[in-house]
Amino acid sequence: MTPTPTATLVARDWAEIQERMLVPLYEAVYDRLEVGPGDRLLGLDCGSGLALLLAAGRGAVATGVETDPARRALARERLLDVVPAPPDGARPYDLLLAFSPSAAALDAALPALRRGGAVVLADWGPPERCTVPAVLGGGPEPRDLDAAVARAGLVPDGSGRVFCPFGYADVDSAVRGLLSTGLYESPSDPAQVEKELAEALHPYERPDGAVWLPNIFRYVIARVP
Repeated sequence: MTPTPTATLVARDWAEIQERMLVPLYEAVYDRLEVGPGDRLLGLDCGSGLALLLAAGRGAVATGVETDPARRALARERLLDVVPAPPDGARPYDLLLAFSPSAAALDAALPALRRGGAVVLADWGPPERCTVPAVLGGGPEPRDLDAAVARAGLVPDGSGRVFCPFGYADVDSAVRGLLSTGLYESPSDPAQVEKELAEALHPYERPDGAVWLPNIFRYVIARVP
C-alpha cells in the first residue's frame, strides 16, 4: 500500500518533531533492563523507529512492527528492519516494547518472545502530572497497565516513572507534533482542530515563543512465564 501525501506528511511530523519526546522513556527502560549486545528486541507500534535506533546503538538486534505504511517507510529509510505484523514464534526475542498496545496487538506479538523474556508496557502517568491531557481537553486517560499485564498472563517484574517533557520551538511545531500522535482521530475539520489546539497551547508558551509541556509517563515490566 502506498501512503497518501497527507499520511506521509503526518508521519514526517512524528519522525521530525514528536518522536524524540519519548527518548527519556526509552533510555530509562533500556538502562533498567541493561539492553546491550546479544539482546534481541521487538518493538511493537515502533513508528519511524527511533526506539529501535537507540537499542541498536547499544548493540542490540532490533526489529519493529508498524502497521502504518507511511511510518514504516520512514523507518526503512533509516535502514531498520520493520515489518507490518509480528513475526511468528520461530524467532524468539528477549524483549518486547509494547508501550500502548491494544489487547489484540499484544496477544499477537507475545508468541515471538522467549520464556522469561521481558515485556514493557507504558502510558501516561497520573493526569495531574501530565499537561498534554489538559491541552487535549481532558484526554487521553492513562491505561491500567497492571490490568493489561494480568490479562495477558504475564508475571509482574517492576515499574517506574519517567519525566518526559514535550518541548517545541513554537506553537506551530507543537500543533504539528501533537496532531501526529494520532490522539485526534481523523478530525472532520482539521483547520478548526488546529485553531483550537493552538489556542489551548498559549498558556504553555514561554517568552521566546517556545512551548513546554511537562509530563510523567509510567512503565511496567513483566515476564513471560
